[in-house]
Amino acid sequence: MHKNIKNISFNDLIVSESDDYILVNKPPFLASLDDRANNINLLSLAKSINEDYQICHRLDKETSGIVVFAKNADAYRNFAMQLENREVKKVYHAVIHGLHKFEDFESDEPLHTTSTKSRVDFRAGKPAFTLISTLELYKKHSLVKCFPVTGRMHQIRAHLAHHQAPIINDPGYGGDPAFLSELKRNYNQKKWEEEKPMIQRVALHSHQVAFRDLEGKIVEAEADYPKDFAVLLKLLRKFN
Repeated sequence: MHKNIKNISFNDLIVSESDDYILVNKPPFLASLDDRANNINLLSLAKSINEDYQICHRLDKETSGIVVFAKNADAYRNFAMQLENREVKKVYHAVIHGLHKFEDFESDEPLHTTSTKSRVDFRAGKPAFTLISTLELYKKHSLVKCFPVTGRMHQIRAHLAHHQAPIINDPGYGGDPAFLSELKRNYNQKKWEEEKPMIQRVALHSHQVAFRDLEGKIVEAEADYPKDFAVLLKLLRKFN
């Protein structure tokens, strides 16, 4: 279990709440659903508050950011229908290798998904569509925002990797760790100590979500960067 997960409280994660929905900011290393490694997950934390709460979608364990919970069955169905009809807007931020100037770039390569991974496959793949725009450029990396119109597994990670822009510390999709010694001149490595990456997980954050509630009103929220993501950006800006 990651040390930051031990004493976590569901109420501390809440970004916004209404009569029907709760929007939370999931920390990295906390599984959305049942995790065989330990019995603490986002859903179990929610159920400890109220057994009726249902998780509307999930994030990978290492990915941080916005997750929507429904407080009742009607709210859950309402969100599920919008998800199916591609009416839920989700925006992710990712730090990628290389300098890439994406401007509303349309990545529409079809993806073939196995139980653990997705890959671009023009013969066996299913339609997948991601809009990508660059937010900031650094010395050797870029901060991008991604809007996945479809919802294939690992869609953003697979699409970015296909365009030679893998996410930092995402080895399954060709993303190497990023080290301060690559950016900082005269980096002083302590003897006998192995240098740690600037972020110790895939650098992907679910930043924003927007959908309609049961009355048709727009519900939207943003999730602040967790500490590790914020520190990564601070270092990249400092040594730019």
